[in-house]
Amino acid sequence: MLNMINIKLLSGILGLAVCTSCSGFLDVKPDQKMAIPYTLEHADLLLNDYSTMNASYPTLVEIGSDDYYLNTSDWLSLSDIDERNAYVWSDEENISVFQWANPYKTVYISNQVLEVVDQVDRATDPALFDRVKGGAYFFRAFAFHQLARIFARPYNAASADRELGIPLRLSPDIDYASVRSSLTETYDQILADYKLAASLLPPNEGVDGRPSRAAAYAALARVYLDMAQYDMAYLYADSALTIHPVLLDFNTLDWNSAAPVPRFNTEVLFPATSMLAGPLGQSFARVDSNLYDAYEVEDLRKVVYFQEHDFDPDTYFFKGSYDNTAAGIFVGLTTGEMLLIRAESAVRTGRDGSALSDLNTLRRNRLQAEGFTELQITAPDALLEHIIAERRKELIFRGLRWADLRRLNQEPAFAKGLVRIINGTRYELSPNSLKYTAKIPVQVIEQTGMPQNNR
Repeated sequence: MLNMINIKLLSGILGLAVCTSCSGFLDVKPDQKMAIPYTLEHADLLLNDYSTMNASYPTLVEIGSDDYYLNTSDWLSLSDIDERNAYVWSDEENISVFQWANPYKTVYISNQVLEVVDQVDRATDPALFDRVKGGAYFFRAFAFHQLARIFARPYNAASADRELGIPLRLSPDIDYASVRSSLTETYDQILADYKLAASLLPPNEGVDGRPSRAAAYAALARVYLDMAQYDMAYLYADSALTIHPVLLDFNTLDWNSAAPVPRFNTEVLFPATSMLAGPLGQSFARVDSNLYDAYEVEDLRKVVYFQEHDFDPDTYFFKGSYDNTAAGIFVGLTTGEMLLIRAESAVRTGRDGSALSDLNTLRRNRLQAEGFTELQITAPDALLEHIIAERRKELIFRGLRWADLRRLNQEPAFAKGLVRIINGTRYELSPNSLKYTAKIPVQVIEQTGMPQNNR
């Protein structure tokens, strides 16, 4: 339990961070003398603040995706104008700063921790020193990556040097202007932070919410997948699974529960959730019927993930959050995701046998035991198509579909146009549209002068 001094210290630092989450970009300068951490223990406390470091990530990564739909009446009842606009891929400016500011609050605290550890003698407690420093690098990279998936263009190696990335705040100092890096610089920084984290963190972590080396490897696999660097994605997914290969067997879950998947379960490598999102709530979001019908009769995800609406027959809502809650969405890392990254990367790099084995391993833990039979797919193109379809079914409402659309749209075989119909009006999103990159909140643009994303 935290003593009162530590509680006051933590509260003061977080109060400063709340201001800084906007101030670093809106030029409002808080009093930096409010509370200054100066020991490893203080830094450790900051990283233990779950609500700030793990539970406030953006929702725009999921609101625009095609895994669900809204009725007109529900869409009209949304109180957040940015969420309404995101659902129909509007060109309007984003008003709220929270989708942008919350991850930068995590970045600020991570930078504050790194400044502390740089002034501490590692010899005083090497294990804690490495764990805290590695954790700070991990959280900073995780926040940067969440931001890049929304506010920067999809990664393409041929054009990344010429595309705008995100501001890379690498110091807690608030007295320097924010500028947008290139997309190459953005992803180089994310990768560098994660690799430093992997070199410092313990293989596994006993405290819920804190990252481990396995989580850092998993995060690297996710980033390299976004970059379509499949050899590296395979390498790091394999490294994560070597340390932590455990999967949940859905046969052991209570399928009838309102939230069947346990929180902090053995499959979770790193837990993280988004802020609340009106469109994604169980009362509003109806699962895409074609996606629901794609699950086999024997697939337990059909009953673990979904439940029929009592007031709207033949429509379904999602109940399978890995955070065991209906608030926000789970955006963390799991071994299930790593199996799918390794499988997709394997088939793309000529390891078809490995890919099929991983696919069958996942399905063995998702289908009814008496109904499971191993898939036998020999054609690489058919295997890749099956893995990508399985990825969508496994990772629904994980904040990953938007990133997958951005990546796969660059391949003609997987490019997909999206359609919404609201109040009789048809909205369309074409593959590789500029609308796959959200506008930076207008307040940030006005206060900093940084360039806005084109539409």
